[in-house]
Amino acid sequence: MVQHHIEACAKVPGMKEILLMGFYQPNEALSRFLVSAQQEFKVPIRYLQEYAALGTGGGIYHFRDQILSGGAEAFFVLNADVCSEFPLQEMLEFRQQHGDVHSFVILGTTANRTQALNYGCIVANASTQEVQHYVEKPSTFVSEIINCGIYLFTPAIFQHIGEVFQRNQQELALCPYLGEENSNGWQRAEVIRLEQDVFTALAGSGKLYVYKTDGFWSQIKSAGSAIYASRLYLNQYSKSHPERLAQNKPGGPVIRGNVYIHPTASIDSTAVLGPNVSIGEGVTVGAGVRVRESIVLHGASLHDHTCVLNTIVGWDSTIGRWARVEGTPSDPNPNDPYAKIDSETLFRDGRLTPSITILGCSVTIPAEVVILNSIVLPHKELSRSYKNQIIL
Repeated sequence: MVQHHIEACAKVPGMKEILLMGFYQPNEALSRFLVSAQQEFKVPIRYLQEYAALGTGGGIYHFRDQILSGGAEAFFVLNADVCSEFPLQEMLEFRQQHGDVHSFVILGTTANRTQALNYGCIVANASTQEVQHYVEKPSTFVSEIINCGIYLFTPAIFQHIGEVFQRNQQELALCPYLGEENSNGWQRAEVIRLEQDVFTALAGSGKLYVYKTDGFWSQIKSAGSAIYASRLYLNQYSKSHPERLAQNKPGGPVIRGNVYIHPTASIDSTAVLGPNVSIGEGVTVGAGVRVRESIVLHGASLHDHTCVLNTIVGWDSTIGRWARVEGTPSDPNPNDPYAKIDSETLFRDGRLTPSITILGCSVTIPAEVVILNSIVLPHKELSRSYKNQIIL
């Protein structure tokens, strides 16, 4: 997911550095990924770990010295749990045409009236695109223009975030019991939400603008939405990077629609892949295998005549001969151009919601079984078929 963000940022002229921020403990895999991404995109990339989960505004405020150390004139902030065409260059040009050099830009897109309530809603001046009103997840309809979680800021944003921080500190000093959940009052004050705490106050001040995109955008809040995001990216590749997609060749597997195959993967010539399939590094696909609407991560092995539909196959997992692994897609309404993917709850009426099937890393599925609408946690060796279950 993050590689798409990095690639988009690396294309912006004058991009000096890319910083990844999060509360996530860095590990060897992340470090390896950052090194290879630096080499591929030829831009310095660093990971900055928050000492606590600080919210969307608290994180960048905590690391403001690192962000500003290179004398940045402006910087982008991208939430990691979205997929998009990332029109970053267009946002830069838009800011030059609207407002002034100190204004901030939110990327917005159109949602349908019902789903808009699940997002930050933006009311803007129709001619200038200045944000006049901002509400995060309103209880009643406010606007069809929603916040995409992609922003263009100047260093001046830190003054506005700093005001929120100082206000939080003052409130803690006046009402110390508010900080009882945390032993550290400072930690509580530094938790700042860009959307609720900063954008709501900036709306109507003449400093915040929205750039509306017609390009694709989706949030990625569940495994099912990862499959949908993969489809959107593969479709984009068909236009912008057709060389990245697999083609039908004599003696090769049958390719239907948009399919990505890593060069190190081994695919039998009798396999049928697609549409919307991504095959990772070192994957082995046997004879007669059928894969559709799925992501197969590195090192996985699909033995002869397996069928994999609407599924994420984790790293180094194995699916035995003649097994069938299938999930249920949770796609947006195809007849509504503004429909977004819904964040399905894991359970409904006490039962697991039918969704994409997920196999964690190093899962072994035996031959001739059916796994349907299930989530299998890592390092499991199954012995029979499962339906609508979470296998712990």
